[in-house]
Amino acid sequence: MLTVYGEGRGFRVVWLLEELGLAYRLRPVDLLAVENDRGFLAINPAGFIPALQDGETIMVESIAILEYLLARHGSGSLAVAPHDLAFASYLQFLHLGEAGLAGPMNAVLVGRELAPEAERNARVTRWALETFESRLGLVIRRLADCPYLAGERFTAADISVSYALLLGLRTGNYVPGPIERDYLARTTARPAYARAMESCQATKAWAARSPGL
Repeated sequence: MLTVYGEGRGFRVVWLLEELGLAYRLRPVDLLAVENDRGFLAINPAGFIPALQDGETIMVESIAILEYLLARHGSGSLAVAPHDLAFASYLQFLHLGEAGLAGPMNAVLVGRELAPEAERNARVTRWALETFESRLGLVIRRLADCPYLAGERFTAADISVSYALLLGLRTGNYVPGPIERDYLARTTARPAYARAMESCQATKAWAARSPGL
């Protein structure tokens, strides 16, 4: 069975697995105590999440995991083939969801909420927010013409970008405009999204009762 280690960015992986109808186990990881989690460090010695174990194969980096699952288990249902005219947009937004949006937004979150008071709103934090906002402009421009980032159908690129927008929204560092609100209403209305949320919430509750995991 596929095992997903960690939530956070791992939610993208869980969402995709639910979309694909694949069986999986979600194993929580406490990043605040990751140095004591020998089981997880044996999977990913660098200690970051998510990680995916598929038999003897171990993958890290959420977007790479999405591409792996789509190539190995996806049957093309949520990817775009190279010969398709939408392939370039699909690939661009699949990666922009992390490199241009979630990565910078995570830096904003750390800079505003976890840094010492004297270091908050430092230049690097403002730069990260500016980066997020500039890349967001590409998303808005695309969604002004299409319901989804690859065109007329939902793909893994929408999982990637939706996660990043929701990260900013839920941490209070981003307020969606009308185009993004309508887009998120479409993507989060999918049954697989609801199942993924339920799976992650159930795992968090179980982990809280099992601190020695």
